[in-house]
Amino acid sequence: MPRSYQQNCPIAKGLDVLGERWTLLILRELIGGPRRYSDLRGQLPGIATNLLADRLRELEDAGLVDREELPPPVARTVYTLSQTGWRKVLPVVKAIATFGLDMVVPDATALTPLNGFLAGILLGIDSGAIGDVRASYRVEIDKRRFEFAVDPAGLSAAQGSPAVTVTTTAADLISARLGATAAERKAALRRIKFDGDADAVGDMRRVFGLSGDPGLRAA
Repeated sequence: MPRSYQQNCPIAKGLDVLGERWTLLILRELIGGPRRYSDLRGQLPGIATNLLADRLRELEDAGLVDREELPPPVARTVYTLSQTGWRKVLPVVKAIATFGLDMVVPDATALTPLNGFLAGILLGIDSGAIGDVRASYRVEIDKRRFEFAVDPAGLSAAQGSPAVTVTTTAADLISARLGATAAERKAALRRIKFDGDADAVGDMRRVFGLSGDPGLRAA
C-alpha cells in the first residue's frame, strides 16, 4: 500500500503518486517506448523485483501506465506510458531533468542513450513552436530506439509510421544541446542524421531546437 501525505494539496497529492522511490525512474524509462519487465530490471540496477512489480501496479492503478499482452509469436507483456502518462508525466520529468542538469558529472557515464534523449529531445521541445504539427518520430540513439509523437497538446505516444527518423549518438545529442561553445554545438548537430520529407524534418528541427544553434547555454 503506497504511503500518503494525507494532505489535500496538489503537491502532496502529486507526491502520493510520484514521490515513492524508483517511481519517476520507471516512468523515465517508459518515455522511450514499450518495455518488458526484464528491460526495466536491466535499466534499473538495484531495484528489487517485488518492488518493481509493486510500482508498476501502482502506476497502472493511477492511470499513468498501461500493460499490454502482445500476441504470438512475440507473446510477451510490455508496459507503456498511457496517454494520461504522456500528458502529465512528461512536464514533471522535464522540470526535474532541467533542475538536475547542472549536477550531472560530465564524464563517460553520462553518455547513455536515455541521457541523450533527455538532453537532446525532451529538454529542447518548444511548445510554442508546435503550432498545428502532428507527427510521429523515431530517434535511434546508439542503437536504442525512442518513438513518440507531437501534437498541439505536446508529446504523446507514437502513432503509425514515423514522419522523421533520426540517427545519432548520445554524445552528439548532448553536445548539440550543452556543448561549451557554439562551434562545438554546431559540429555535433551536423553529425545528427535526419531522414524524412524535407518539410517534416524542418518541423521537427524547429520544434525541438535542432536547427542553427540549439544550445541551452545560449538561452
